[in-house]
Amino acid sequence: MSASAQPLVSIVTPVYNEEEYLAECVESILAQTYQNWEYTIVNNCSTDRTLEIARGYAAKDSRIRVHNNEKFLKMLANHNVAVRQISPESKYCKVVLGDDFIFPECLEKMVAVAEAHPTVGLVSAYEECGDQIRITGLPADQDFVDGREASRQFLMDKLLLFGSQNSVMYRSDLVRGRDPFYVETDSFADFESCFALLCQSDLGFVHQVLTFSRLRPQSAGAISSDIGSHYRSVLGLLFTYGHECLTREEFNERLDCNLSEYYRFLGRRFWVDRDSQFWSFHKTAFAELGMTLSRARLLRAAIAQLFSSFLQPKASMESFKRIFRLRRMRNSQIRRVALETSKDSVLNANTVEDGETLARSS
Repeated sequence: MSASAQPLVSIVTPVYNEEEYLAECVESILAQTYQNWEYTIVNNCSTDRTLEIARGYAAKDSRIRVHNNEKFLKMLANHNVAVRQISPESKYCKVVLGDDFIFPECLEKMVAVAEAHPTVGLVSAYEECGDQIRITGLPADQDFVDGREASRQFLMDKLLLFGSQNSVMYRSDLVRGRDPFYVETDSFADFESCFALLCQSDLGFVHQVLTFSRLRPQSAGAISSDIGSHYRSVLGLLFTYGHECLTREEFNERLDCNLSEYYRFLGRRFWVDRDSQFWSFHKTAFAELGMTLSRARLLRAAIAQLFSSFLQPKASMESFKRIFRLRRMRNSQIRRVALETSKDSVLNANTVEDGETLARSS
């Protein structure tokens, strides 16, 4: 099929101070086997050579353009600006983060699955994350699943079918029909957007590693583990979308399980975290979900963790080592600002820009 006969894919990359990785990201777009694409790099007032690099590529390829924000935006606000740059003629939208990249067949394989299944609104694939392959995927002989069932499998903790923005492709009409596309007050905004699309469409899956996401010490994944914000986000997804795709029994089962995991996390932190902002954050998280953080249940969880450390010393030691590794890796200023501004969604499931970005976001 000639490039002119292929559906147009709008690719967007929101960036802030990505001079180290942006060229690698753009080169991965240029290396695509699929040719009918247009590409917009959205620069969020970078203070390094990001804008210079972006403009250099735009000068060489007419399919590439640069949108330069007039004022600095918080991360998810910038991501929303980015997806609003897609062409009205595009059929599909692909977000590629500035410190990540996609493999040469990414667009070709994702578009092929989407074109084979007209009701697909979201296409996913295996994702290389650091040195691991993330996403469990569908059975090998299956490249399509009903959207409601995809959400159900995710909430039931049976299948991880999609990951970061970098790992998925959206149908453009669904992106255009949702404003804002990413909920800027949700720390799992990329997951939430997938759930929203699967309420009205289905999921396609490519059984191939098509994207690479870079791990960083100050990544949102690391900070989310440190803060525990993902426990609140998973419960939020359950309350928002679970009633539509789970039976009452399944919903109650997942609620009990997710709350137990949340309290186990807090029980471990009871003995090692004396940061008042940390505990204020979690009290607020429970309140936002219409619940109260139970001191009695927290104390039981803390005591259970203490007993577990005696009964399973090796496993408990590894758990506490992980906590202290996070503490050593932690930038206290970033953690403080993240706790203060989590509701304003400085974090998402990918990357916290850096200390300067967080400070400017507060």
